[in-house]
Parts: sequence; C-alpha cells; structure tokens
Amino acid sequence: MELAAAAKRHTERVTLSRMLADDLETPISAFLKLCPTGPAFMLESAAGGEQVARYSFLGYNPFLTLKAEGFNVELEWRDGLKERKNGGPFQVLQQLINEYAIKLPADMPRFSGGAVGYFSYDLVSLLEPVGELPADELALPAAYLQFMENIVIFDHFTHKIHLTVNRLLREGEERQAGEEAAAKTLQAMEELLAAPLPAQVKGKREQPVAAPVSNITKEAFVENVKRAKEYICAGDIFQVVLSQRFTIPVAEDPLTIYRRLRRVSPSPYMFLLRYPDVTLVGASPEMLARVEGKRVTTRPIAGTRRRGASEEEDRALAVELQNDQKEMAEHAMLVDLGRNDLGRVAAYGTVNVRQYAKVERFSHVMHLVSEVSGELAENYTAMDALIACFPAGTLTGAPKVRAMQIINELEKAKRGPYGGAVGYFDFSGNMDTCITIRTMVIKEQKAYIQTGAGIVADSVAEAEYHETMQKAEAMFATLGVKQLDCSD
Repeated sequence: MELAAAAKRHTERVTLSRMLADDLETPISAFLKLCPTGPAFMLESAAGGEQVARYSFLGYNPFLTLKAEGFNVELEWRDGLKERKNGGPFQVLQQLINEYAIKLPADMPRFSGGAVGYFSYDLVSLLEPVGELPADELALPAAYLQFMENIVIFDHFTHKIHLTVNRLLREGEERQAGEEAAAKTLQAMEELLAAPLPAQVKGKREQPVAAPVSNITKEAFVENVKRAKEYICAGDIFQVVLSQRFTIPVAEDPLTIYRRLRRVSPSPYMFLLRYPDVTLVGASPEMLARVEGKRVTTRPIAGTRRRGASEEEDRALAVELQNDQKEMAEHAMLVDLGRNDLGRVAAYGTVNVRQYAKVERFSHVMHLVSEVSGELAENYTAMDALIACFPAGTLTGAPKVRAMQIINELEKAKRGPYGGAVGYFDFSGNMDTCITIRTMVIKEQKAYIQTGAGIVADSVAEAEYHETMQKAEAMFATLGVKQLDCSD
C-alpha cells in the first residue's frame, strides 16, 4: 500500500534540533509557554525508575492527523488535504512510519518525532473475533493520532532539553528554504522558553462537585460478576476484567485538571492529549509495550491493595498482597499471557521475565508488577509488538479472545479509550505505549472515568465492586470528589 499521489508531496521533510539546559524549565512550564491552546500533547514521567521515567515529551503544531473508525481511516494534512484509506489504523500508521522513516543519531532520545495519540480498546475487533460490539456512548474516533512539527524532549538524567522541528517541505519549496524556516522555528521556540510564564487564569471548580454517575448500578455489576463466574466454572475462561464508567461534570480547563492529577497521583505514564474536540488526561501506572531498538518489553500489573495510613500498615498490606493466593495466581496467569504475547514477535528463546511480582507503590494503591522482555524477531516492527499485546491481558482476562467476547456481552457500552493504548511511534521505529487506565476522557464539560476488576473463580462480587471504586479514587480526588459511599 502506498500513499496516494496527491499526498506524496507531504513525505519530504527537514529535521533540525538543538539542546538546552533544563535547570530553569519543567514540562509544565514549557507547555504553558509553547502551547497554551490548540492541539498538543504531553507525555510526562512523574514516578518510576530510570527504565520507566527518564524522558518527558511535549509537542504541538500538527502537520498530519490520523482519525479512524474501524477499518476506515482519514488522514488530514495541515494544508487541508484529506485522504481516506482502508485497512485500519494499525496498517495505515505503519505505512506512514515507513514513509517518514529516519535513523536517529546515537545521542538522540528514543523519540524525536512521529505519531502520538491513542488506540481505543474496541479496535481489537479488527484483530480478533470478539463478537458484536456494544453501543457507542462516547462517539470518539477509535484511533486518534497526530504528527507534530514542534517537539520538546526533557531528559531527566542528563538535565537537557532537546528542541526538535520536523518540518514538511511545502509544494515547490527548496530544501534550503525549508531548513531556514525550521531554524527560525527553533529560534522562536527557544525565545518562548526564555520568556516569563504567561499570566494564568485559574479555573474555578464548581461547588459542590456533583457525585459521579455510573453507567451501571451496583446490583447490576454484582450480577455481572456472578455471570462471569458461571463462565469460569463452565471452563470458558480463567479470568475476565469487568468495568464501570463514571461521568462527572467539569468546568475547569483540562490542563488545570492534569496539573492537579500530577500532584494527586504521580505515575510513570502521565499524559495529556489535547484535540480540538476531546482531551485525554491520564496517570497510568502500566506499560503496555515498549520497543527501543530491537528490545521489546511489557510490564503486567495485577494485584491491588490500598495504601496504608502509616508506613507500618503500608508494609503489612504489601506482605498481605504477596501472600494472597488469589492475587498471586491471577498475576502469574497474566505474566504467562504477557510472555505468550511477546513470543508472537520475539526471536526464539529471547523472552524472559526480568522482574516478577514486585510490589510497587502509587499514590492511592499498590500493585504487583512484573517485567517481561525479549528481542524483536527479524522483519517484525514496533507495530507488530503493539498488535501482539493489544489489548493488555490485564484489561481483558484469559484466554483473551473468549474473555473479550464475554466483556462485550456483559458491558453495555463500548469501552472507547479505556483499556486501549496511549503513546508514541517514533520515525526511527521506537515505540512506548501505556494502557489507558486511571484516565479521564474530557468532552463537552464532562469527565468520563472507567475502572475495572479482574474476576476469577473465588472472587467476591462486593470486593470486586469496591476495587473498581478504589482505582477511581485518585481521579475523583483530582476533581474534588472526596469520598463515595460504596455500600448501596
């Protein structure tokens, strides 16, 4: 598949970069200075070790936008040219990455330009026979990705900022003229960063904040757990993840909400994706798949406890979590699923578990976390790795396909972004994606928050319902919802 002739003029570009010290800037301050309005993204690392949290990225000024619904994809370039393509967003995005492919210098960060955005959970219907999809209540693109001209990369280990401009040559424009224009853009970016922060208008939170409204009653959720356990007892599945979606009115600017979420729930994968018609704000703890060079990695998270009120209680809860046979069995099953997923794209014999069932603490909960990695086999790409892992077994259950069929039967609405992927695809072939959890979808002054729980044979329905509430606490706290009564 090749780009249409009318679009091929958009494939030649110039890329220029320069490096600055970052001792006076943060990703937040840079975002406020460079892109206070308009389409933009921020992928920020607010917690985690060097392997997770080295880089933060922001970008603005899209030269190409990809929107998809099922197999139908629309590409829109900045000059207004639109092109419709079939084949689905995974295939079309891979083709675009191939068209724009570059080899990064060794000293460049793993992302310096490419596609950034989300893939909805429901796109799995293009990959697997998951049955009829439920109703679409959010009315969002199934995939929404943007290629930004202006990129800023924070390297938190070297304390450097990389400014990058990926400029498409206009029709008839000479390369030298394009390079001169890109250099001017770089200079303008540097000058904006050197300027004082703009005056900020603080958004006012509505008082009191309305209580979240779920798309399912507690009684119906408990009934779904019972039905799921019947499938487990019948041998259809070992586990299935059931979720509920909350709706909360919001009046604040999404960036204000993001900044508060960053304080309330710092996570390895903080993100803000701002589109003209919707914004995603998230604090995901869980990597879906990462490819850097030939190394492919996934980090399954399964097993949850609340954080303790004291250090002593926190330690006791961590020990309790690691000694919980149900949680450990569920975790082991999902680590095996992760190994199987990577085994589809990794060279034979290279898949190994580098970390197993380690307790990692987050603001409101702690989780069991493992890391599985391997080497990409010959002729496999980062997109192949994403497809192999998509969606995460920790958001579906096992066996995956049958679990997803049951999800579509029991949940009354498409999941949309929840349970899908957010991340970047670099022009050099690198990729980093997280699972879209602990996320708010903000549209038309409403925030949508979705959380789930893994159902197994010995699950207690009430406890699983409470787990979904527990996982939403950081989101609720960010919006000013102090506490919910889960007893009714």
